[in-house]
Amino acid sequence: MTPTPPPSLLIKPTLGAVFLRMLRDSQPAQIIICAVLGAVVGGMTILLHDAVMYLHAAAFGFDPVLHLSAAAPLDPSRVVFIPAAGGLLLGALLYALKRLRPRDITDPIEANAMFGGRMSLEDSLRLLMATLLSNGAGGSIGMEAAYTQMGSCLMSLTGTKLRLRREDMRVFVAAGAAAAISAAFNAPMAGAFYGYELVLGVYRISALAQVTLAALSANIFLRFFSAGDPIFSLPQSTQVIQPQDFVMFGVLGVAAALTGMLTMQAVTGCEALFRRARLPEFLRPAIGGIILSLLAIKFPQVLGSGQGAIDLHLKGAAWLLPAVAALLLAKIAASAVSIGSGFRGGLFSAALFIGCLLGQTGALVADYAFPGAALQVENFMLVGIGAVAASIIGAPITMVLLVLEMTGNFAASSAVLIGALLAATITRQIFGYSFSTWRFHLRGLRIRGAQDVGWVDEHKVRELMFQDTVVFDAATPVVSLRTKMAASAVRFAFLADNGKYAGEVDIAEAQSLAAEDPRLAAPALAMAKAKDYFLLPGQNIREALDVFAAALVEGLPVVQSANDRRIIGHVTETHLLKRYSQALEKRSAE
Repeated sequence: MTPTPPPSLLIKPTLGAVFLRMLRDSQPAQIIICAVLGAVVGGMTILLHDAVMYLHAAAFGFDPVLHLSAAAPLDPSRVVFIPAAGGLLLGALLYALKRLRPRDITDPIEANAMFGGRMSLEDSLRLLMATLLSNGAGGSIGMEAAYTQMGSCLMSLTGTKLRLRREDMRVFVAAGAAAAISAAFNAPMAGAFYGYELVLGVYRISALAQVTLAALSANIFLRFFSAGDPIFSLPQSTQVIQPQDFVMFGVLGVAAALTGMLTMQAVTGCEALFRRARLPEFLRPAIGGIILSLLAIKFPQVLGSGQGAIDLHLKGAAWLLPAVAALLLAKIAASAVSIGSGFRGGLFSAALFIGCLLGQTGALVADYAFPGAALQVENFMLVGIGAVAASIIGAPITMVLLVLEMTGNFAASSAVLIGALLAATITRQIFGYSFSTWRFHLRGLRIRGAQDVGWVDEHKVRELMFQDTVVFDAATPVVSLRTKMAASAVRFAFLADNGKYAGEVDIAEAQSLAAEDPRLAAPALAMAKAKDYFLLPGQNIREALDVFAAALVEGLPVVQSANDRRIIGHVTETHLLKRYSQALEKRSAE
């Protein structure tokens, strides 16, 4: 008599499941999805940008068509009150959110480097609320962190619904960030390379269409609401950059690296000071707001991201060297205090303004040193913008393209390239991190970028595996397995048939089955995944990561050998990356 197949095998795949499988296996379909969602991300970015503009106008009392950093003179009473009051509200919000969900928020770079592109909508909305309040209160930071978080999260959630492979998920996350930057700065090329350099970590032909079209569609959506002109306007000039000018631009690139490292260390130092002060955590943003107000009374341009102030300086506002140098230090201090005290946001826009001020300072110093040289101050400012941002953000090609697209000045491209490459290289060699990866380092996640998922080292799986592995007999009914694991935090269980590995079961999937589902009565083997994927004790990190990429699961068993598949432990992809990055950091220090 022919045995009856398990109930799970009698259930035919639905049309929806077949359609999802087709999307998962079709790159053209993924390209179309990225292009469509890129426009959605562009729309979200425009709405968030306008929301912050109106918050600034309402809070500080000026015309909403202006940027906060260019809206001086401001009402002194508002300058004193708004940052502190906003900081107090922010502290209360962060305290409440931390009580509800006490965990770190995964940003796009970390999601791609550590979690296969998986992001949380709830965590992303937490970041969005905190960033809106921080920027609305005048924090000396930008909204780019919220833009890229929401754009990447939308792409990540879509990829999860489509059950995309991990590598495709990473491409989707990069495409979301690219679309956000493209819409925020009217710079599709810079947005695309932001996705490649920072979020995906590598330029790949297989990801070209998805990331680039997402950035382009976001920019096209933006142009429906604006003329598409560059964000910054430059005075008309016919002067050509002389060969000797490149020497000064190289010196400016070195100064930009030092300025970028100083800024990142200043943020870390402020955070440490606030911790050592032993103030209640919810009061720290209010104290930071008070310090920011004191700086803004003398230097109102430090409020906000600095986009409006950059435009004023590029248009040729007359400044003396002491005033520009003082404003440069004030902006660094304001950004460090804002982030160090708990304001949420990024250093992207702030780095652009810091670079503009550094370039203007360098031009004034060069004018004193070489009188009569007829230097173009705007070229120094453009080099400073690209170089400091490359040092802090860690994406030199992105910054070169960003400066070109924001200004339309193609003549200065080689000058900006020299400064940005020097600044990024020096920062990488001396400091070792960009701002985002530096903050991962401080949290114990010692990764230097999304590309670091490909690190290869001599460390073996046997050194990294867990031995408290949950193993069930393959014949155990799904309902019994579900009952036994109901109170457990373990996300997967391994199955053994006659003592040998036979697959693994996703506990969340088993728990989600309805009470009348026929699969509950079937043996757990009917729900098993990754039956042919396992790790060997002698495999290195690279080999183990390749197995994870093929298996599409979060954890894999470690078996005795390829022929003897007795389970001796297990490894998760996240733990593998964390332990490996820690070992590499220790070796580098030695």
